[in-house]
Amino acid sequence: MPTVVLMDSSLSMTRPVSQEGSEEFQRKNLAVHGLTMLFEHMATNYKLEFTSLVAFSSLWELMVPFTRDYNTLQVVLVTDGALGIGRGSLRHSLHTLKQRVEDKKFPLPFPFPAKMFIMCIANVEELQSTDAMDNLEQLIGLNGGEGQIFTMEGPLCLKSVQSMFGKLIDQAYTPFYAVLHCGNLASDVQVFPRPEPVLVDEEVDPIPKAVQTDLEIVGFIEIADISSPPVLSRHLVLPIAVNKEVDEVGAGTTEDAEEEPSANQMAGKSPNFCVLLHGSLKVEGMVALVQLGPEWYGMLYSQADSKKKSNLMMSLFEPGPEPLPWLGKISQLGPISDAAENPYGEDDSKSPFPLQPKNKRSYAQNVTVWIKANGLQTDVQKILRNARKLPEKTQTFYKELNRLRKAALAFGFWELLKGVAELLERECTLLPDSAHPDAAFQLSHAAQQLKLASTGDSQYSAFNHNITPLHTDFSGGGAGDRM
Repeated sequence: MPTVVLMDSSLSMTRPVSQEGSEEFQRKNLAVHGLTMLFEHMATNYKLEFTSLVAFSSLWELMVPFTRDYNTLQVVLVTDGALGIGRGSLRHSLHTLKQRVEDKKFPLPFPFPAKMFIMCIANVEELQSTDAMDNLEQLIGLNGGEGQIFTMEGPLCLKSVQSMFGKLIDQAYTPFYAVLHCGNLASDVQVFPRPEPVLVDEEVDPIPKAVQTDLEIVGFIEIADISSPPVLSRHLVLPIAVNKEVDEVGAGTTEDAEEEPSANQMAGKSPNFCVLLHGSLKVEGMVALVQLGPEWYGMLYSQADSKKKSNLMMSLFEPGPEPLPWLGKISQLGPISDAAENPYGEDDSKSPFPLQPKNKRSYAQNVTVWIKANGLQTDVQKILRNARKLPEKTQTFYKELNRLRKAALAFGFWELLKGVAELLERECTLLPDSAHPDAAFQLSHAAQQLKLASTGDSQYSAFNHNITPLHTDFSGGGAGDRM
């Protein structure tokens, strides 16, 4: 995911550090050395990463901007851990966190998913001698616990800062290499950005599930059948034909740089299954189902960036044997040749998907759903129309009334019951002289029952209770009989 690097350029970063030799270093020099190492690693091994650099103290300046917008970011904060004093300092900002007005809110938590890595140009002992470590941990906490604090081990020197940034690279910026298999064909690929481990909530003791380095294609399916499924993340799948040994520091030698063009040229002339797969999926309009691990699947497909350029993408489904209910269990899918007859028909005019569930789902029942205001308005108007046709529509009136009552009780919408009761009372007063006497009794009875239900009293607001028509002398022979 894209990275925002925040470089602390405050006065405390100019403090000198003791070094053996004649050259004098400041803390900002160590920070620059560490960032140079990080950027060189990205340029060599993580070329697709987008990075923005911001230098800040009491003011800030955007040094290198992004070239596009993103929803998810990694934030790397490089600082010496000095919190500052007075208004505007980090210490003051955290102490007044809950006293800020709406237009001057603290930046954390970010309004987008983000991981925050704090690189301290200081060791643990120095940070713990003040409240700096506690405040930095509070920053991670405000970010939802997503992130980590890195500190220098031993004396403040170039070797220590290299070791610290090396740990960050190992955790967040190591390329993910895998082997993509399909029968006897295989291809070395890089998956970018690297897939993150996934925690399965349903398990009693959740263990992070990680994508395996052996990706097995288990079958192919029409794009129309898989539709637009929910996915955890999307990744580029890039073919590689070079060795996977990565320099820990990330800076390549001059000889490597000279040999790289010839290696790429050789790779471009060599047959590659990944390139074949990408072209086939694009032409045939299909996706490949790929197994990421035990009972964990994803899909490979071609996605166009523009009219002339497209990429092979991989989307990860939720872990489980049946990530897409309309396909059933992935392990039970098979080739068309195994079927007694072609499930797509002779002319591809039909599809075996979606599969019909064996058990009737709760959402398949005739339940009341009010997503928009006009849906609720329609149901209320239906009750009022039947109310004006009493007693002929007595059964329909109470059926619609009970349907609305149950939905209102399920949603805790007590005000609706009271409001409809008032509408029924108003309809009762507007009845013409020629109206059947039973209509007034039924409207008054229904209004009273709704008012009792709106109080929340368990005696009258039971969900399974239905309001029944009031038996009167006028309705003894049937709802539609007139005197």
